[in-house]
Amino acid sequence: MVDADQTFVIVGGGLAGAKAAETLRSEGFNGRVILIGDERDHPYERPPLSKGYLSGKEERDSVFVHEPAWYAQSDVELHLGQSVTAIDRAARTVRLGDGSTLHYDKLLLATGAEPRRLDVPGTDLAGVHHLRRLAHADLLQGALASLGRDNGHLVIAGAGWIGLEVAAAARGYGAEVTVVEPEPTPLHQVIGPELGQLFTDLHAEHGVRFSFGTRLTEIVGQDGMVLAARTDDGEEHPAHAVLAAIGAAPRTALAESAGLALADRAHGGGIAVDETLRTSDPDIYAAGDVAAAHHPSLGVRLRVEHWANALNGGPAAARAMLGRPDTHDRVPYFFSDQYDLGLEYSGWAPPGSYDQVVLRGDAGKRQFIAFWLKERRVLAGMNVNVWDVTETVQRLIRSGAPVDTEALADPTTPLAAVVPRP
Repeated sequence: MVDADQTFVIVGGGLAGAKAAETLRSEGFNGRVILIGDERDHPYERPPLSKGYLSGKEERDSVFVHEPAWYAQSDVELHLGQSVTAIDRAARTVRLGDGSTLHYDKLLLATGAEPRRLDVPGTDLAGVHHLRRLAHADLLQGALASLGRDNGHLVIAGAGWIGLEVAAAARGYGAEVTVVEPEPTPLHQVIGPELGQLFTDLHAEHGVRFSFGTRLTEIVGQDGMVLAARTDDGEEHPAHAVLAAIGAAPRTALAESAGLALADRAHGGGIAVDETLRTSDPDIYAAGDVAAAHHPSLGVRLRVEHWANALNGGPAAARAMLGRPDTHDRVPYFFSDQYDLGLEYSGWAPPGSYDQVVLRGDAGKRQFIAFWLKERRVLAGMNVNVWDVTETVQRLIRSGAPVDTEALADPTTPLAAVVPRP
């Protein structure tokens, strides 16, 4: 039973934490809500950091989840610029970085992830960037504008979504860009080799250079500034700035020190939670990038680092904290914008999990839908410059039934007609 004397504490000032606080209030919780974030900025959304805000198309204030006044108006206590250093599960308290403690009746961990660091000489030079936080985006935006003005060079380690989106933003400022990627194509571990060439061609048309099958071995500097980046094939690439875009690791140290169960690395690591986002402690929940949830529809434990997971996971965890759990089994979803290409991806189909890729539309014109199938069952779909189909694509995935692949590939057949009937 939830009552007004209870205190719910949320650790993490990102989208998942902010939406959890919003849901607690909208669902009628009258107790104390405390949101703790280790950044000084109010909770914000991360996609603009590599998209609209980074490119200069959106204002900085557009990234915030709520107006600053919303928190006081909603009686949500904010502790910004404050870290949580320990959880005492027996006493049900959290200890803050300043040594104070706060009691909780229910606790939500939405601690997110942190960027992986390059393990090469030269990472301490000025001009080496990561992109995870708003402060990172502030610095990188200024660097890209400066590179564009001075015909400077940016080297990006990693051709994943962040690396490609930053490459597009950098070219928009006029900077020279080289992307270093150990795999043979961009996004190799996400969409496989079948469609990777499309992104190679897209960026090459906009002047981006790729160095595939290579890794950075050293960042060379002069007077403390980046001068070049060396790769393991012996090449030296001009660089005035370097971005490490080699993935992110879940921030699990707090949960681990508290003895909460963690997911294994094969499932992306993270805090292990059930389908209601409850951890191995019945009074502690986890949501967003840090949570590795059992996904009933997919039949796997999965940690998803995308906007929609935080957007929906925070509210799902809040309802579970209120004793009104529902199964958090949404189909994984994300979107990306690069130059004039926009896409939405639904599902989960890493290389090795599928046996067929079906294209519907014209890949040459970059206006199509790609489907990844296993034994004629749709595992994932990506619509490229084709809109208002996400719901139908997700219905195909959820059905779990074999589909007519010829009809799936035929643009003249309505996509809804391909969804198997129950």
